[in-house]
Amino acid sequence: MVSMTQTASAAGTHPNNPLALAGRTVGRFFDALVTPLVPADYLDLFSPLRKGADLAGRVVAVKRHEGATTVALRPGRGWKGHRPGQYIRIGFEVDGVRLWRAYSITSPVHDTDGLITITVRAIPEGRVSNHVLHHLRPGKLVMLDQATGDFTQPDDQPGKVLFITAGSGITPVMGMLRNHQFEDAVVVHSSPDRSQMLFADELQTRASSGEFRLIQRFTSTQGTLNADRIADVVPDWAERTVWVCGPTGLMDDAETHWSQAGLTHLLHVERFRPRIVADGEGGEATFTESDIIVEAAAATPLLDVGEDAGVLMPSGCRMGICFNCVATLTSGSVRDLRTGETTQAIDEDPVLIQTCVSAAAGPCSIKL
Repeated sequence: MVSMTQTASAAGTHPNNPLALAGRTVGRFFDALVTPLVPADYLDLFSPLRKGADLAGRVVAVKRHEGATTVALRPGRGWKGHRPGQYIRIGFEVDGVRLWRAYSITSPVHDTDGLITITVRAIPEGRVSNHVLHHLRPGKLVMLDQATGDFTQPDDQPGKVLFITAGSGITPVMGMLRNHQFEDAVVVHSSPDRSQMLFADELQTRASSGEFRLIQRFTSTQGTLNADRIADVVPDWAERTVWVCGPTGLMDDAETHWSQAGLTHLLHVERFRPRIVADGEGGEATFTESDIIVEAAAATPLLDVGEDAGVLMPSGCRMGICFNCVATLTSGSVRDLRTGETTQAIDEDPVLIQTCVSAAAGPCSIKL
């Protein structure tokens, strides 16, 4: 494990250096003098984490692992807390564009220091995850939403539980394991190899102390454990309430297996993105107000397409639930990634679409 990273090129430019902080605050103050502001804006300059301000958080510590980063944040005074297993949306400034991503909270609910932690797995060409891995530093201010999600333990906790995770799908489960004591729990976790296994040391330590039974599967040598073979490692799987989180294929497989067994009432899954049921045909996406034209893949949400192209995209949960990402389709066709249904529009008859669950189905124009 590596130590918390709080590096700077020199002491005078350290992000937490009092002189540096004062300089940045004064600079923002004088910038504000030439911009029309309301009273709340002046408060934001000096107390961005105050109660009543837009919810934000300060990066307190950054710990870098093998291809992943654990970030400790101090939320502003408007933070309402979280339940183990829930996730939070965080807005990072990347190349001058605010990009929102959802991450599970892994810290204990009643941490006395008031911090929350997330662990971010870097993915190839991932703008935000690689920004966090390579550039995020203590002292940085990020925007936050309140914690949300139903991937949690019920108040009446079941006696026998099963967690099936793969890759970064272990993060919400880690939040539960750090907060709950289970009567009888089994954790089945898959990763390519031990070096890429998040929380490897802690999971093994907790398992050795008897908190749960840990079954590790390294897919590079052992292959994938399909849901219909879960009985090979957990013979009493049908008696357990199960939580599954990981790649889409893992969750689809679990839903099919538990449904065929007539046990869907025991299954809980966590999806940060909608299940794609139809890829359709991609096309050229035009963001008319930003004057940006870009090729859009058939399976990529227009929200991601726009953000990657530098368009300021409104967004919320990124799951098609909150409707914060609604935009006007002025022409062309898009496909709903959840249902496969196609929506068309012409200049004389524009329609509203949700960019987080819609992909180009040919050329399309969006009023953003």
